[in-house]
Amino acid sequence: MKWFKSLWGFFRRPSTRVPLGLLLLVGIIVGAGGWIGFNGALGLTNTNEFCISCHEMEWPYEEYQQSIHYTNRTGVRAGCADCHVPQANSVKGWFDKMKAKMWAAKDTYHTILGTYDTKEKYEAGRWEMANAVWAKMKARDSQECRNCHNFEAMNFEEQDRMAQRRHSKAMKTGGTCIDCHKGIAHKEPEEPEEPEEKEADAEEK
Repeated sequence: MKWFKSLWGFFRRPSTRVPLGLLLLVGIIVGAGGWIGFNGALGLTNTNEFCISCHEMEWPYEEYQQSIHYTNRTGVRAGCADCHVPQANSVKGWFDKMKAKMWAAKDTYHTILGTYDTKEKYEAGRWEMANAVWAKMKARDSQECRNCHNFEAMNFEEQDRMAQRRHSKAMKTGGTCIDCHKGIAHKEPEEPEEPEEKEADAEEK
């Protein structure tokens, strides 16, 4: 611990041999380098390649590749992070992004445990996983959807009647995207039967 005390003493007491300005400059350079490195690492964790590096992400990625968010007539592609990671365009947004990253760390834990290492296990947990994501999106008023889509920019005349009616109602009632648009990028799971329903089905058979 002697080296730590020496280092702590160096930073606590102004140096008589090294100019204060030089120490300040070194501190700024080190701090800036650390910040750039930190943000660079964050950027890497936002790539699709990083997101699908876990084995169990193969199946949702295949679904995403068949969705309109992957291939469409305008050529605009939404990546994993566009829907699942808040944008850090404000102080609150930055903290929301950090919370999302920490929440996503559980995926590593489940990968190590093999919680969803087979298609069967993944399908069994799909309803619970989907509902957790939907709840978070609803709590944020579908902000990740609204980063690209907003009611004010929509030309209702180019939408079919059902879309016109639902979007108009959502604008008036404060509805949010995820209320209607589940299963856009991934297969919408079927709600599991309640124990009573399973028993009734078994009796009928």
